[in-house]
Amino acid sequence: MKSVVADARRLVVKVGSSLVTNDGRGLDHAAVARWAAEIAALRRGGREVVLVSSGAIAEGMQRLGWTARPKAIHELQAAAAVGQMGLVQAYEAAFSEFGLHTAQILLTHDDLADRRRYLNARSTLRTLIALGVIPIINENDTVTTDEIRVGDNDTLGALVTNLIEADALVLLTDQPGLYTADPRRDARATLVSSARAGDPSLEAMAGGAGSELGRGGMLTKVLAAKRAARSGASTVIACGREPDVLTRLAAGEIVGTQLVADAQTLAARKQWLADHVQLAGRLALDAGAVRALAREGKSLLPIGVVSVEGGFERGEVVGCFAPDGREIARGLVNYGAADTARILRQPSSQIESILGWVDEPELIHRDNLVLLA
Repeated sequence: MKSVVADARRLVVKVGSSLVTNDGRGLDHAAVARWAAEIAALRRGGREVVLVSSGAIAEGMQRLGWTARPKAIHELQAAAAVGQMGLVQAYEAAFSEFGLHTAQILLTHDDLADRRRYLNARSTLRTLIALGVIPIINENDTVTTDEIRVGDNDTLGALVTNLIEADALVLLTDQPGLYTADPRRDARATLVSSARAGDPSLEAMAGGAGSELGRGGMLTKVLAAKRAARSGASTVIACGREPDVLTRLAAGEIVGTQLVADAQTLAARKQWLADHVQLAGRLALDAGAVRALAREGKSLLPIGVVSVEGGFERGEVVGCFAPDGREIARGLVNYGAADTARILRQPSSQIESILGWVDEPELIHRDNLVLLA
């Protein structure tokens, strides 16, 4: 077996805060230089690489002399603004040694949730790649709030992977990969060399949170691999301190854990729907509606909806949840929250008599719905 990166022409590489900032002690310029050298080697080999980098807040904290990550949103935003300067300078200097230009791309969830902005971001990134520029992507922490936050750069890496239809996602962390249990607590834990992305057992293995510097952890990486697999991209979770980790992966060596995507991929529009990490609302379904969506490929009708949460408007993305609490699907809703609450548990033939008008007989049409489980 060879690495899933071996045949990847276009890949997204994500590096975590602890790697970029040497566990919070300031930017690790030597590490940045190593990754630049390896990515330059991949470029010479004809591969296209996009880099998603954490570290802005951690670098800002170091520059400001803060020893603990602040909790106030305005202080986090200030730290990100200060740290982003050092982060970009470090990458630009490192890549310039190999004659490569870099470009800074700062994204929020809104950039990816709005269809027009999503397509604009994709066009920009594809143009930069075609020009031979290395895009350096980070979440725009200087302006984000909880309502528009992607959440962590593992998720952002997966979203970018889907956005540009990359072949592979490489998540570089300070751990060797995914273990069957937490190796710090279980001496019997073993490294998972290869598994199927989206396998539910992986989430149980991944367990707890990451370091104090970043928002991610092994669970976010497993979930990111599941998300990236929707566009057919496989994922590698590996230690960023391994010598020549990227070039070894590209040569076919298996380093860390590889989570392999199934062959089937989602169509672009449904992939965009699946990539919404913030939902405008939630619909609780009965067992019959779950069966109609998951097994029979049908649209969601009002009669199968038990309850409504959120203040969504017509055309926004809502999640569909099974009786056991699992999100099984999400899609573009044909009625706002207030109207949905009035027609739930009712047959479609009654919509007009209840509302005084009718738009569509379906609450969510199957063409605007994507299954998640």
